Amino acid sequence: MLLATVLLWALNFTVTKYVLEHGFRPLAYSSVRYGIAAALVSGLTFAREGGVGVRRRDLGLLLVAAVIGIWLNQLTYVYALEFTTASTVSLILGATPVFAATFAWAIGLERLGGRFWVAAAVSFAGVALIVVGNGGSFGTDVKGDLLAIATAATWAAYSVAVAPLMVSYSAWQVSATVLLVGWVPLVLTGVPQLAAQSFHLPGLTWACLAYGVLGPLVLTNVLWFTALRRVGPSRATLFANTQPFFAAVFALLLLSESMTALQVGGGVAVGLGILLSRRRALSQGAGFRLRKASSEQTPSVAFDPAARTEVPEDAP
Repeated sequence: MLLATVLLWALNFTVTKYVLEHGFRPLAYSSVRYGIAAALVSGLTFAREGGVGVRRRDLGLLLVAAVIGIWLNQLTYVYALEFTTASTVSLILGATPVFAATFAWAIGLERLGGRFWVAAAVSFAGVALIVVGNGGSFGTDVKGDLLAIATAATWAAYSVAVAPLMVSYSAWQVSATVLLVGWVPLVLTGVPQLAAQSFHLPGLTWACLAYGVLGPLVLTNVLWFTALRRVGPSRATLFANTQPFFAAVFALLLLSESMTALQVGGGVAVGLGILLSRRRALSQGAGFRLRKASSEQTPSVAFDPAARTEVPEDAP
């Protein structure tokens, strides 16, 4: 189940790139996709949980999480894929766990030792190699690289923002609420593109949209949650960290993309940094209690290759 989940997430980079090259405008695609996903996940949540039941005092944090994790994340994600390759975006997003741990440290949820900062330096050096190796002009590839970095940063910030909510709510409740709330600014931003969008699209483009909704945003919920209950979050994250590798392979095979030696080296450096960072000491006090409580539930929300999260201890 973990492997199937990772493969579904990884393939979505290629699927999204294909959709953007074959008829859909970036924000029109995200608006339609997340609108359908929000409706489906909300329906499943009501069937499983009997409702969302969010308390008023948590609405502010949910709003912040939705704005960062859905609206900003999708803006940067689709335009990153618009301006650069799917393989490059996937490799850069491999650094998301380092961003998440850094943000958690900044607000006091994590206590990070020297090993982590060495790991972070290795990962960020890897990201730099990926950007340099990608080449291209600033108007295209480098702009996409920077947007990919912003995608990783926004998803990491979202991971940290939802961690306190995971103590009081199930991941299904948080996911449904965040998707619904985050879809509103997303669709408002996408109105001009939706108005200009032609929906006379090839059948394969529509099939890709269906996959983008049902695969990485719905089916992976069931697979990931079930697997988490059986093997635990730490083991699950070891599988999740292989996503950039599989995503790059899919892009190379299905989109005929190419990668430079520098990009390959950068991807390896990012992976090494993640392995080093996972050996960092656990925080104590409130931060440790928060992670423990979250791990006893289902520590993942809003699942998508460009948009998946776990509590900061095991960020994607």
